[in-house]
Amino acid sequence: MRARQLGITLGLGQPGEFNAITDVPGIRVGHSTMITNSADKQVRTGVTVIQPRPLAARLAPCFAGVHVLNGNGDATGLEWIREAGLLTTPIAITNTHSVGVVRDALIAAERDTLGDPSVYWCMPVVLETYDGLLNDIWGQHVGPDQVNEALARAESGPVAEGAVGGGTGMICHEFKGGIGTASRRLPPDQGGWTVGVLLQANHGQRQELRVDGYPVGRVLDDIPSPFAERGEPGMGSIVVIIATDAPLLPHQCQRLAQRASIGIARTGGGTEDASGDLFVAFSTADQQLPPAAYGRKGVPFSQPVQMLANDHITPLFMAAAEAVEEAIVNALVAGKDMRTAEGVLVPGLDGQRLLSAMRKVGWRCGR
Repeated sequence: MRARQLGITLGLGQPGEFNAITDVPGIRVGHSTMITNSADKQVRTGVTVIQPRPLAARLAPCFAGVHVLNGNGDATGLEWIREAGLLTTPIAITNTHSVGVVRDALIAAERDTLGDPSVYWCMPVVLETYDGLLNDIWGQHVGPDQVNEALARAESGPVAEGAVGGGTGMICHEFKGGIGTASRRLPPDQGGWTVGVLLQANHGQRQELRVDGYPVGRVLDDIPSPFAERGEPGMGSIVVIIATDAPLLPHQCQRLAQRASIGIARTGGGTEDASGDLFVAFSTADQQLPPAAYGRKGVPFSQPVQMLANDHITPLFMAAAEAVEEAIVNALVAGKDMRTAEGVLVPGLDGQRLLSAMRKVGWRCGR
């Protein structure tokens, strides 16, 4: 189930064919999901990988930018994006204690894929959110096999949402959360560009939840909180990846990344001290940037690039905010009931229950 299947249309923009980050040409997404039990340990975790190019991003880098709304989270590779303005690897999303092993596995995969001795270093981008309520996070169950599986499964087309990949054990606004995605395609008179979003939603308090501007969380407080026995509402994070085929320079990508904050705020998030809110945006437009292979001979001194005039960038910002907002709702309604190892229920947000709550606070379908 997705927001639009329920009749919930967020914003005025139109989605792409799949209403997913894969509507941006060339982008592929793959998941590896771990759901196992052994003795008193419960594993609910995984890895999600975004491939920005049909070929290795090292061979065709993307201009990119980063924004951090709240820094209570971890990531690798972001400082080099800030410095160089380039994304040169896949992006992986996992749980907090698996960032290192996922990074190492991506390095090994890049080495094996490229097979080029002139490429003498790699700095993958890996982001995380905390799944320790549902998952044995201290067990560090994610390993190279899961990373390689996610890479092998990366494909274009529809993207699985909810409790899949890195989102398997995540909780959002005290409901089951996880992976969400959405897109917006601008009309021809605004450039015809596509903006796609994929996020891992593991943040927010229920009482703050808003959908299409309506405070639905306030009428869903009869559902028991999964944090009643351990932890506290709002602990967790959200990481967002924004992709576009509009020709943006790195500083413009950074500006686009900032707009994820707006989509999160529209759904009632973005105000928690314990939330790591980290965003990456990149452009696939400039296909001819020199390969990021330092030490390689024959690199040109200059390179022509494209740039969208700032006078025309506002529709992209609006599209990004809308797509983030819808992706969060998609992650919520895709969630199914899941229990902690102690048996505490993390409830999925049933679509019909959500619609009933929205009507109670004044929403009308098709308004």
